[in-house]
Amino acid sequence: MASALRKSPLRAAIGIALLLAGVAALLLLSSPGGDSGPSSGTTTNSAGAGPFVKSKSASSPFPPLTRNLSAGLTNHQMAGQRIVAGFEGTTVPPVIRSRVKAGLIGGVILFADNLGSDARIRHLTRALQRIRRPDGLRRYPLMIMVDQEGGLVKRLPGAPNASAEQMGRRGPAFSRRQGALAGLNLKTSGFNVDLAPVLDVARPGGVIADTDRGFGSTVKKVKATAIPFARALQQTRVAATAKHFPGLGAARQNTDFAVQKIRLTRAALRRVDMAPYEPFIAARGKLIMVGSAIYPALGRRPAMFEPKIVRGELRQRLGFQGVTITDAMGTVAVNDFGGTKRAAISAAHAGMDILLYGDWQSAGRAEQAIAVRLRTGKLPRGQFTRAVNRILQLRSSLAD
Repeated sequence: MASALRKSPLRAAIGIALLLAGVAALLLLSSPGGDSGPSSGTTTNSAGAGPFVKSKSASSPFPPLTRNLSAGLTNHQMAGQRIVAGFEGTTVPPVIRSRVKAGLIGGVILFADNLGSDARIRHLTRALQRIRRPDGLRRYPLMIMVDQEGGLVKRLPGAPNASAEQMGRRGPAFSRRQGALAGLNLKTSGFNVDLAPVLDVARPGGVIADTDRGFGSTVKKVKATAIPFARALQQTRVAATAKHFPGLGAARQNTDFAVQKIRLTRAALRRVDMAPYEPFIAARGKLIMVGSAIYPALGRRPAMFEPKIVRGELRQRLGFQGVTITDAMGTVAVNDFGGTKRAAISAAHAGMDILLYGDWQSAGRAEQAIAVRLRTGKLPRGQFTRAVNRILQLRSSLAD
């Protein structure tokens, strides 16, 4: 081989270029589920916790990639696709409009303060989708997200017309109907991602149980009623988001307002709290939100900054191939961990695809931080590209 290359430098250069291009394409487009290593049934946990056996029920919510969807995007545009931000007011602020136009934001989250009458809601969501995006992003709808769980956590009027606890109590047929109605309500209003359902197993005395946000206090009840809700929701072309992995059922306080350490054993977390995610993944659920509580049995950092949880438990052990999204950045639990820059870089490094911000200022600083790390190679480009490709596949699946 070496002598042949020496005899024909031009041919050698062409051959090497083609070989490198082929290897790069394989690295970018293989392993559609993320960064979970080899595609065999068993992978090695680099964290040293032993082998992870992929769930046999795991299936991808997206078709296999045949090309790199993010080709041609700048480093800042790559980073921007991983950012979702909120804003104040009932009209699109100039800064949001300009960032969407530049490809520096992949979606928005709307809260009750952004919403008014049905007509005002539709006007706002249409205005967001009509913002002209860069050439490489025009085919992908903007993600427009909302917390529409039902019960206490419901941002716009209408379905679901029951809390998760009520849906769990009334059974699968009722929760399925509520999922379908919620999807129709959101789709009509211009939303394409619902940050629901809650898959936390609502242990008695925990904040999830106390606020009626859980479908049940047993794994069996949550599986039987939350999964039909998610399936029906997604049949309306509104993406479902299961939350809060690996489970907040034992948390005594809301992680938005307090740091929570959940001192369950790894075996208990896998047997109970993570168990509802298996049928959600098998049902091709599109997004999973990772929470900000700390699980000492799984790592020292908040879950969404902990590779052992995001890459290990969710990607490798359970085989999730959809989009990961952080719980709200900028909460007490996140601020205790570090500032905006550190948190954004840590989340991206851990394997979170989408970083969720309630304000555009923090979102802008986060985009800058991870774009710089991408440019300098401190965030691996292949891993970064796979995350952006998953997000663009999600957005493509939401197109009308």
